[in-house]
Amino acid sequence: MTYEYEGKTEKEAIEKAAQELGLEKDQFDVEILESQKKSLFKTGYVKIRVHTVDNSGSSNVSSQSASSASKTESKAAVANPLPQDDFEQKLLAFVTETVQKMGYEVTVEIMFREDKKLGLKLTSDSSAILIGRKGKNLDALQLLANVYAGHLGREDIRVILDTENYRIRREESLVRLAYNTADKVRQTRNSILLEPMNPFERRLIHTTLNDIPDVETKSEGEGLYKQVRVFLKSMY
Repeated sequence: MTYEYEGKTEKEAIEKAAQELGLEKDQFDVEILESQKKSLFKTGYVKIRVHTVDNSGSSNVSSQSASSASKTESKAAVANPLPQDDFEQKLLAFVTETVQKMGYEVTVEIMFREDKKLGLKLTSDSSAILIGRKGKNLDALQLLANVYAGHLGREDIRVILDTENYRIRREESLVRLAYNTADKVRQTRNSILLEPMNPFERRLIHTTLNDIPDVETKSEGEGLYKQVRVFLKSMY
């Protein structure tokens, strides 16, 4: 399900969402719809959209935070890669069978375990295909894994899928894209509309450029995959 909240800062809007929904901050995904920095003549303003997982197991789960994946990557080396309970065993079997039905061989193991988060590592000779263009295939597999986890009665768990460290590499690429786009906007004094991105990727663009005083960002379009427009404050 989706909800929209507003605040003077991103932190304030997220805290308002968590309080009204009765959820922890890591139990929902945040998409920044509009961000306006505080200046001499206007107050700061942030509008967000919150994506949650409903009780039936249907999901609005977007690509999970790559920073969470990178933060827990060090734990992967010491985490037991084998399933430790019936839930993990069924989940690994589901992901393995799904990929095999797509026509590809894969080995699925536990990448990390955190409170309310479970990371799965996919190892395959067809990793590029499993990732897909801009990670869309991996996002789809991750969505299915989260829906299945809900059917198993574990909608409290966020399942994160990764292969070949794609999540980390994608995050680094988007940060570079954000800064390069801001430079081009300054040079040309024209706004730039980026490619369609999932909620996490858009949020990363927004937050990366949030501290640049003369540049603004906003999301445009409908559906899960929207575009971020980067522009100078003086344009609007």
